[in-house]
Amino acid sequence: MANKKHMSTNFIYFFGALGGLLFGYDTGVISGAMLFIGKELGIKAGSFEDGFITASVLLGAILGAAIIGPMSDKFGRKKLLLTASIIFFIGALGSGIGINYEVLVTSRVLLGVAVGAASALIPTYLAELAPAEKRGGVGTLFQLMIMTGIFLAYVSNEWLSPHGLFGLGENVGWHWMLGLAAIPAAILFFGGLTLPESPRFLVKKGKIDEAHHVLTQFNSDEKLVDEELHDIKLQASIPSGGFKELFGVMARPVLIMAMGLAIFQQVMGCNTVLYYAPKIFISAGFSEHFALQSHIIIGIFNVLVTVVAVKIMDKIDRKKMLTYGAIGMGVSLLLMSTAMLVLKAGNGNLGSWVCVIALTLYIAFFSATWGPVMWVMIGEAFPLNIRGLGNSFGAVVNWTANFAVSQSFPMLLVAFTPHHAVNAEGQGIAKLFIIYGVLCFVAIWFIAKFTIETRNRTLESLEADLRSKAHAKGHSEAGEPAV
Repeated sequence: MANKKHMSTNFIYFFGALGGLLFGYDTGVISGAMLFIGKELGIKAGSFEDGFITASVLLGAILGAAIIGPMSDKFGRKKLLLTASIIFFIGALGSGIGINYEVLVTSRVLLGVAVGAASALIPTYLAELAPAEKRGGVGTLFQLMIMTGIFLAYVSNEWLSPHGLFGLGENVGWHWMLGLAAIPAAILFFGGLTLPESPRFLVKKGKIDEAHHVLTQFNSDEKLVDEELHDIKLQASIPSGGFKELFGVMARPVLIMAMGLAIFQQVMGCNTVLYYAPKIFISAGFSEHFALQSHIIIGIFNVLVTVVAVKIMDKIDRKKMLTYGAIGMGVSLLLMSTAMLVLKAGNGNLGSWVCVIALTLYIAFFSATWGPVMWVMIGEAFPLNIRGLGNSFGAVVNWTANFAVSQSFPMLLVAFTPHHAVNAEGQGIAKLFIIYGVLCFVAIWFIAKFTIETRNRTLESLEADLRSKAHAKGHSEAGEPAV
């Protein structure tokens, strides 16, 4: 094995995280496409069907996230990544064809399966490849890819809209918006063929020499590689666990942390803002064309902020980043709501611009903190014998919360919107975002009480700490020897 050539680590990290680009594109492109889909397919705004076109991908994501973890523990991270790329490709083509509501929704559910699989699989894969001192930054590449995908979706929405660069008609442009995702899906498949398998998975399967070779690609110090391999072998000797171990005393602190972070990331309104940003801009008094153009600018800002997050992820404690992010997001949402309710945002007045700035700041705080940190922490915190299952469970909780928030948003908006009021929809959005803003501050309490700091710690040391604490309390799990 020693005579094998080493592959560029940047190449590995890039293609390992590339599924995030599809994740971002497929969830972000619908925000612009929905401005035209309803007109062609005859779907009433605010109806169940209107919300379900957006939320259908989330329903599929729940299924994808649920099945990918146990399967990746059995078949490996690499094989499942390739499988997800194939599903991405088929779902994108089906969405692009979208000849009727049923075909569109079915294809979006299929896309969701791939999105959910990527969300559960990629953070685990990257965490198992990267050295401890680089794990945060490498893990954040997944979020950078998501934000890049969302940015490309915004560009696609603008260029393929009736007033965009290509000037396609309303009944043509949205088909291209959705179908273009097939291109990066094909790139992911062919690039993924060259990726190495996770060294943790290889050790579990008894392929020690292959695992050693993979580890040496990321660390040139042979002594440190041998030490890490020794620790991995100790952890891998513990029998694979199931739901009993996932819900057991030893893993409970991580499980509570994962569930809480996954839920709070959604109920603080992040994806509602990303999915419905054009509608928010229009409600603030701007034109449809301005809304799509502004989306692109926000997308660029988003990517730049996430690049900063990659740089600082391993220099600032995860808990501090989550806390600062929650404060910034909460203040931004309350500021935006104030602009809509008090300053009467509309027709491009002062309130409208305050709304735009607040929305941009909200997305920036999310992209720099909660967006990447939640996935990084879930990807690195679970013990090896239940890591796939644990990450799947965290992703399922996240996508379930995402589905609930996104599906309920159009209907809650109708319920909160006063009848016959000036800029009635804007007032409804403002009231909803006050709720999301308050939940940002509730999240700060959760961070302080229930999260575990994971920065600059090896995966094996995190697991050993969980086991020692469980043993100290006299709650040793059957089949879980002390490490």
